[in-house]
Amino acid sequence: MSRELLIMRHAKSDWDSSARRDFDRPLAKRGKRDAPRVGAWLYREGLVPDLILSSPAERARTTVLKVCKRLDCSKQDIRWDERIYEAETTTLLELLGQCPPESGTVLLVGHNPGLESLLRYLTDNDFDPPADGKLLPTAAIARLEMPSDWSRLARGSANLISLTRPKHLPDSD
Repeated sequence: MSRELLIMRHAKSDWDSSARRDFDRPLAKRGKRDAPRVGAWLYREGLVPDLILSSPAERARTTVLKVCKRLDCSKQDIRWDERIYEAETTTLLELLGQCPPESGTVLLVGHNPGLESLLRYLTDNDFDPPADGKLLPTAAIARLEMPSDWSRLARGSANLISLTRPKHLPDSD
């Protein structure tokens, strides 16, 4: 069974909000626009995840809910996990290692620098860096071809299929 991992950084957050804690920062106007566009693109590409792992931080939570609405996914398909917030590569690998074997496509939504570190680890940096140097800007999706066993994710065990940014997607309703 082929497996894919979709690594998505949360959409653009509002740094000027009145949120007291970083965890509570909401999406900015651009983030509210980009998240559904990414969801619509995933749907058009046939990339509907079997499982969604997400940080429960407000900006990630809202991103996932907007993406899922376009994917026609149920909220029951989402696993909220506080460990994703400020996670390092080892924590993210542990979480992925707990994915059920029948999960063919997993969407992981979280934050940098953890997600970029995970991407670099799984691919062993086997890709050309973007011209602007930003590997996973907000709402970007890295699509990876994964090994057949979620619990065996060694360095360089994945192949980067694509790296998609919302600014390169067509507008959607």
